[in-house]
Amino acid sequence: MSSFERFPQPQDHPLHLFNASFNEDFAEAQTMGSQDKDTNSAYHVGTLNSASGISAFSADFDDPNLDPNQTVEFDDDSPYPEVRSAVANTDDPSIPTMTLRTWVLGLTFAVLMAGVNQFLFFRYPSVPIGATTAQLVSFPLGRLWASYIPRKRIFGVSLNPGPFSIKEHVLITIMASVGALPTYATDIIAVQRMYYNQRYSFSYQWFLVISAQLIGFSAGGIASRFLVTPPNMIWPTTLVTCALFNTLHSQQYGGNGLLSGMSRGRFFLYASTGSFVWYFFPGYLFQALSYFSWVTWIWPENAVVAQLFGYVHGLGMSVITFDWAQIAYIGSPLATPWWAAVNIFIGFVVFFWILTPILYFTNTWKSLYMPILSRHVFDNRMQPYNVTRILTPDLTLNMEAYESYSPLFMSTGLVVSYGLSFATITAVLVHALLHFQQQIIQQSRRSLREEPDVHARLMSVYPQVPEWWYVVLLGITFTLGFLSIELWHTQMPVWAFVIALLISYTFVIPCGMIQAITNQEIGLNVITELTIGYLLPGRLIATMLFKMFGYVTMQQALTFAADLKLGQYMKIPPRTMFLCQIMCTVIAGTTQLLVQSWMFDHIPYICSNMQKDGFICPNTQVSATSSIVWGVVGPKLQFSPGQLYHIFFHSLIWMEANCHLVALLYFFLVGAVAPIVPWLLMKKWPNSFLRYINPVIFNGTCRIPRATALNFVPWAARTFYFLLFLMVRYRRYFPWWAKYNYVLSAALDSGLALSAITIFFSLQYPRGDTIGVNTIQKWWGNQVFRTNYDGLGIPVRQLAPDETFGT
Repeated sequence: MSSFERFPQPQDHPLHLFNASFNEDFAEAQTMGSQDKDTNSAYHVGTLNSASGISAFSADFDDPNLDPNQTVEFDDDSPYPEVRSAVANTDDPSIPTMTLRTWVLGLTFAVLMAGVNQFLFFRYPSVPIGATTAQLVSFPLGRLWASYIPRKRIFGVSLNPGPFSIKEHVLITIMASVGALPTYATDIIAVQRMYYNQRYSFSYQWFLVISAQLIGFSAGGIASRFLVTPPNMIWPTTLVTCALFNTLHSQQYGGNGLLSGMSRGRFFLYASTGSFVWYFFPGYLFQALSYFSWVTWIWPENAVVAQLFGYVHGLGMSVITFDWAQIAYIGSPLATPWWAAVNIFIGFVVFFWILTPILYFTNTWKSLYMPILSRHVFDNRMQPYNVTRILTPDLTLNMEAYESYSPLFMSTGLVVSYGLSFATITAVLVHALLHFQQQIIQQSRRSLREEPDVHARLMSVYPQVPEWWYVVLLGITFTLGFLSIELWHTQMPVWAFVIALLISYTFVIPCGMIQAITNQEIGLNVITELTIGYLLPGRLIATMLFKMFGYVTMQQALTFAADLKLGQYMKIPPRTMFLCQIMCTVIAGTTQLLVQSWMFDHIPYICSNMQKDGFICPNTQVSATSSIVWGVVGPKLQFSPGQLYHIFFHSLIWMEANCHLVALLYFFLVGAVAPIVPWLLMKKWPNSFLRYINPVIFNGTCRIPRATALNFVPWAARTFYFLLFLMVRYRRYFPWWAKYNYVLSAALDSGLALSAITIFFSLQYPRGDTIGVNTIQKWWGNQVFRTNYDGLGIPVRQLAPDETFGT
C-alpha cells in the first residue's frame, strides 16, 4: 500500500485527478530499466519502488542521511523521512502552471523585490526581502485573482484559469526570488564609481551583471544530473519551502503522518503569529534578549571576560539568545541534518573555543592588541586600517607609504577563519573523490526513469531541458563577460577570466553535493582572493572581478540547482522553470542597475558616513576594503615566508617551550589529509560514527567573524533537540516531527521576516531612525551590550598615546 493510499483524500482532491495517459507513463517510468537491465552494473536499478532500490544506489556511497538499519519498504515514496514529511509523492500534470496569472504576478514580484532590495542594500540598518515574503504575499493575491478576475479569453489566453494552483504559486515564488537579492556585480560597479571614480557606460554594467548571474546557471543546469535527480541530494532548505507551500494549499499526503489534532495550517498560523509578535522584543524593544551576553554584564570592564564571553567581539561563551534571527542566521536548525550539526559544532569548539583562545592569549600575531574577533583590519596604533594612505594615484600599492605607515593586522578569529577556508578547499575535493566518485560516474549515464526515486521518475514524464541549452547559455554569457573585461579598462586579462571560471566549475559538483546533503554552503571567496592576489598583485578591479567569476558563479550555480530541486519536489515542468528563471534574472538584474543608477544620481552624499538617511553603503565599504587588502597589499605581504601570518604558532609561554613555526597556508595540507584518515578507518568499522565525518567540520564556521558563537551554540542545541531527540531517540515523537517540524521552521522564518520588515518601515526608516532616540533606543536593555568592553571592542592590551605595536 502506498503512503498516499494510507491517507485517503476526497475524490475531488487534485492529487486524484490523474489522467489515463499519465498513469501509463508513470507505470512505464516505474518499471523502466527492468527489461534492458545491465547485469554487470553494480548500480542497476530495475524496478526500484522501495528502500531496497536506494540501498542498491548507495552501495558505494555511505549516505549519512539514510538509516542503515532501515527495514521498512516505502512503495513509491522517498526513504528519507525528511522528504516524506514535506513532499507529496504524487503528481497531476493537468494542474495549471504557466498561466497569465503566473506571468503577471511573477514578473511584478521580480521587479519589485529586485528594486526594493537594491534600494535597501545601500542603507544601514537594512532588512532584505526574501523568498518567504514573496511566497506569503503572492498567495492571497493569487486567490483574489481567482475570485474576481472574469473567466474570459483574450487572443486565446485565459484571464482566469480557475482556482489558484500550488504549481502557479511555486513558479511565482521562484520568479520573484531568483534575482531578488543584490548581486556582487552591482557592488563592484558601486565600488568603481564611489571609491575609484570609474564611471563606465550602462552597457558595461549590464554585460557584467547579466554574465555574472547567468553564467552560473549554465553550470548548475549541466550539473543537475549530479545535484538534483539523485535521491540522496535532498537540499534540506527546500523542504521548508515545500512544507509551507503544502500547508498554504492544504495539500494532504503521507508526510502528515498518523498524528491527529491541530492541522498544519492552524499550527502555521499560531506559530508565525507568535514569531511575529515576539520579534518586537529582541528586534526593537529589548535588544539585549538578542545579544544576551549576561556574563559581560556582570563584569562589563573586564577585557578577558569580554574576549571569551562577549557576543559582539568575543567568542560568545555566554551561549544564550532569545532571538530566532540569531539562531537561524547560519540556516534553520530545523532543516539541518543532526549529524551535520554535530560536525559544525565540533569544528566550532575545537577551532574557536580551544585553538583561538590559545593563539590569542599567547599573543600570536600580536593578537592581544586587538579584539579576539573582528571583521575589521587594524594598523599598529590599534585603529582601523586607513587604506587610502598606501595608494598611488593610479590605485596601486605605494610601497614606501606602506612601510612608513603600518603592516596590516587581523584579529585571531579572522585569521583562523582564513585558515579553515584554506583547509575546506582541499578537504572538499578529497572527500568528493573518496565518497562520491562512483556516484558521479554512474549519474553521468543514468536517465531520469532509471532513478531509484519516485520524484525523479514522476518528473521523467515532462520534457527535460536539453544540455545543449545550457551550453548555448554558457556561450552567450561567456561572450558578455569577455566583452565587459576587454572593452573597458578592468585590469583583468582573459586568461584570468578563464581561470576563475575553471575554479568555479571545478567545485560546483563537490561543493553542491555537500551542500545538498548537509545544508551548509561551501564558499570560494577566500581561495579566489588568494589566487588572484598572487597571480595579479596590485590590481584592484581585477581582484573583485576574479572573485565574482570564481566564487559568485558557483554560488549562482548552486542556487539554480536548489531551485531545480524545489521544482522536482513540486513537479514543475523543467522547461517552464528554465524559461522563467532566465527571463526574471535578466529583468531583475536590469532593474537593480536602474535603481542603483538613480540612487547615485539623486541621493546626496550616498556612501558617505555623513549621509543623513543612513545610505552609508556598508557592504560597498567592505568590498572596497577587501579589494585593497587582497588586491593592493595582497597575500604576498601577509602569508608568504617572512611575513607575519606565515607564522602559526609563535611561542607558547604557558608551556615554557617554543613551538615549531607552521605556515597558515599549511591548512591546505591539513584539509587534504583530514578526509583520508576516517575513510581508511571506515573500512574496518563501516557502521561506526566515522561515516558521519564531513568537511563541514572545517567549513561550518565559514561565516565567522560575521557570525559568532551566538549563532552556533543555540543553533546546534535546537538541531540536536528537534532532530536527534524527537526524531531519532524517541520514536514516539516522530509523528509530531513529521507533521510539524518543517511547518514550524517556515512559520518562525515567516513571522520573523514580516516582523523585521514592519519594524524597519514603521519604526526605523521614518524620520531617519530617530523615533525613540532619547527613550526606547537609550534604555539599558538596548544599550548594555553596546557600551561594555565587548561592544566597544576593547582588547586585553592597551597602548599609550603615540605608542605602536608589532615592531
